[in-house]
Formats: sequence, C-alpha cells, structure tokens
Amino acid sequence: MQGPDPNTVYPLTHYDRLCFLKNIIKNPHIIVGDYTYYDDFENVENFEKNVKYHFDFMGDQLIIGKFCMVASDVQFIMNGANHLTDAISTYPFAVFGSGWEGAMEGKNYPSKGNISIGNDVWLGYKATIMAGVTIGDGAIVGSHAVVTKDVPPYAIVGGNPAKEIRLRFAPEVVSQLLKIQWWNWDLEKITRNVHLLTSNDAEALNSCK
Repeated sequence: MQGPDPNTVYPLTHYDRLCFLKNIIKNPHIIVGDYTYYDDFENVENFEKNVKYHFDFMGDQLIIGKFCMVASDVQFIMNGANHLTDAISTYPFAVFGSGWEGAMEGKNYPSKGNISIGNDVWLGYKATIMAGVTIGDGAIVGSHAVVTKDVPPYAIVGGNPAKEIRLRFAPEVVSQLLKIQWWNWDLEKITRNVHLLTSNDAEALNSCK
C-alpha cells in the first residue's frame, strides 16, 4: 500500500461529502496542495462559495498547503471586501458608474495581500480567515474563530478575534518539525512512517527512513 491517490476526488468509498480539495477547484486564483481535504455537511461544491469577495480584478490568491483539514463552513474573506477607511465615506461610489466612475481616480481600494495557509493545518468548523493572513504549518484554528492576524506554526488559536491559546509543542520541537517538513516526503516514506506521524515522538520522526 502506498497511500491514497491524491488525484482522487472522493477518497472515502461511498462518501461524497469529503473530497481532496485540489480536484474540485475551478478558480485559478485558489491553489491547494495534495491531500488537503474539505468536509462539507451538504456538498463539497460549497467550498468556492465560501471564498468571499474573490474578484479577478483584485488579483489576490488563496493558497492552501498539503495535508490540510478544512471543516464545513470555513470562510475566507478576500480583498474584494475592503472599502476605503481613510476617506470621508467608505461607500464604493465608482462601482455603480452613472457619473460616479471617477470617484476612485488616483486611488485604490486597500489590499492586504493573499491568504496563505501552511501545511498540516486544521481549520475548524465555521472559522473565518481574513485577507492577508498567513497561517503557519501545523497550526490549529478553533471552531468559529475569526483570524485577523498571522498564526505562528504549530499554534492553536481561537476566539473572535482569534488569539493564541498555546503552542502544540515546545519551541525546540516546533523548530525540529519545521526542518523535517514531513509533508514534502515522497509518498512511500510517508506510508512507511504513518505510525510516527500519529505519535508525538519528533526525535523518532527525525531519524526515520
């Protein structure tokens, strides 16, 4: 056995509410790594509906790494949701034309950049990730959390706005895991060592072959 095929849409037999996400994505501005899965209570096609305000003209991307776990109703708020905040009015006059076209001449709507999710990240039910946020490898985002700032690798965050609850491991172990980068191993090596990936023995993981 060499593990499941990452190009399979539905890796669980007779169950179509969990998919390997990269295989259903149609938007070229959404990039997803191998084995990242999305679980939806109704229909996995809901995923792109939950990437909000993602307009082509903004040019921003949602980037999700390998082996991530994305729960139902996780939402990503992209830069198209932004309005001017340092102007007298936040109203988007230019969008409506009819004589208002020039309202944004010489100006741009604010952009905070891409949303970037690392590898082996767990995004809990109904979490919301705001534009410009980077979530580090191995992090966990709690259910209903609203993430407005970057999340360090292997941190657990929760709440609104999300705050760090704790690190999953001691800093020296986090450093070791970030060097190992098991998600970049070839599939055969991952398959040989899945028993270690479900343990907390970083030293053993570091020396495995």
